Amino acid sequence: MFKTFLNRLIQPDPPQMKDDDARLALSALLVRVARSDGAYSPSEIARIDRILSRRFALAPEAAAALRRDAEQLECEAPDTVRFTRAIKQAVPYQDRAAVIAALWEVVLADGVRDREEDALLRLVADLLGINDRDSNILRKRIEAAGR
Repeated sequence: MFKTFLNRLIQPDPPQMKDDDARLALSALLVRVARSDGAYSPSEIARIDRILSRRFALAPEAAAALRRDAEQLECEAPDTVRFTRAIKQAVPYQDRAAVIAALWEVVLADGVRDREEDALLRLVADLLGINDRDSNILRKRIEAAGR
């Protein structure tokens, strides 16, 4: 289903993504982080749906449909480095910082900061050009907000 999209994504110098493709890729990244600890919990799924609804102004049903597509894409997607590199090229810095905040929401959704999630989020933040300090500030904001 996503073969053409993934073929474009894994090129050495992938083209700028269209908005719908960037939306799907960002959604798949949320899923990848949620699955990184081997436990894809209902609280993480619900959090992803809320993030997608809020970020893209989607009705709950549309957000859930996007998440389901993202789940499938995440299974088929290349390694995190190539996947995230393509997102970095498609998304401005400020939006990438918002992506890291959303990823922290997902990591913290089940109340447990797992080592695998932390390691993946650290890698993704670096690949998106967000330094550890800024990622940590974003995490603390999410924790303080109780999201």
